[in-house]
Amino acid sequence: MSLGKVIRKYRKIRNLTQEEMAQRLGVTAPAVNKWENENSYPDILLLAPIARLLGISLDTLLSFREELTTEEINGIIREADQKLKEESYEDAFQWAKKKLEEYPNCEQLILNFAVLFEAQRIVQEIPEETGYEDYFCPLYIRMLNSFEETIRIGAADALVRLYMRKKQYDKAEKYLEYFSIQNPQRKQKQAQIYAETGRITEAYKAYEELLFSDYQRSSMELQGLYMLAVREENKERAHMLVNKQKELAKCFEMGKYYEISSELDLAAMEKDADKVISVVEEVLSCVGQVGSFRSSSLYEHMKFKEVGEELITEMKENLLRCFREEEGYEFLKDDERWKRLLNP
Repeated sequence: MSLGKVIRKYRKIRNLTQEEMAQRLGVTAPAVNKWENENSYPDILLLAPIARLLGISLDTLLSFREELTTEEINGIIREADQKLKEESYEDAFQWAKKKLEEYPNCEQLILNFAVLFEAQRIVQEIPEETGYEDYFCPLYIRMLNSFEETIRIGAADALVRLYMRKKQYDKAEKYLEYFSIQNPQRKQKQAQIYAETGRITEAYKAYEELLFSDYQRSSMELQGLYMLAVREENKERAHMLVNKQKELAKCFEMGKYYEISSELDLAAMEKDADKVISVVEEVLSCVGQVGSFRSSSLYEHMKFKEVGEELITEMKENLLRCFREEEGYEFLKDDERWKRLLNP
């Protein structure tokens, strides 16, 4: 990437106008415009201030090499892997260093190299005293400032694993902050750190929260697959997926309500009166157990909101209203069993 393109790219990332950049550097806006359009170059004394203003290194600013494509990166990584198999670790390492000098700003290559060589260092049981870790660790730290989230997360993950291996859990925990709160990897690693540092109750709670989230995520994914099967009119697959939903709820000890309710939609769609009535009877009878998972030993360290009688009553009324009003149950309107069920 040319110097002008680098300036334009990072100026926009920093949300600076050409006028703002010019003012901060003590030059004119047309001068910045000429740099970006490659009609002229900044004075050499301005290079360091430009890099600081854009939040990049001089290496990045002065890199005139085009960025590598994904295919090129994968090719270089394969070559590195082959060298690690056929040559000494030191020879492969020196080759990799030269490659990184050739492409000093290709973040994906840097991260992949660091992960590959650190993994091989562990496999080959090369001691820390050799200094290789001192080379790769700063690379990870540098990648923490990447504008690409996947690069930042990859670097943070590598640092967490590095310091967990060294049993430096305070440092490992520090790098978990680079993961978003919603990222399950953060909680998984936090649970491991809790366990390793004797915070057993916190570890239980973290793992249980992950388990509970896994049920919700898996249930939604199975529902998505079920809807696709319905759209394609693949009844056999739809039935299989409903059974999976039921098994999932049972496995995760979510309670009878969640096991039974998954069958209702398909039974109504197939206008199976006996099945619909049977399922609705069970659903209505176990509405009061909708929060029974709270007493499961799988989630004993978690805290849930109480499910009060008022909420149970409201939920039952809403279900009855749904059964009375939704078109999907219209075929049952003259069934005496259905009438008695909806008008207790």
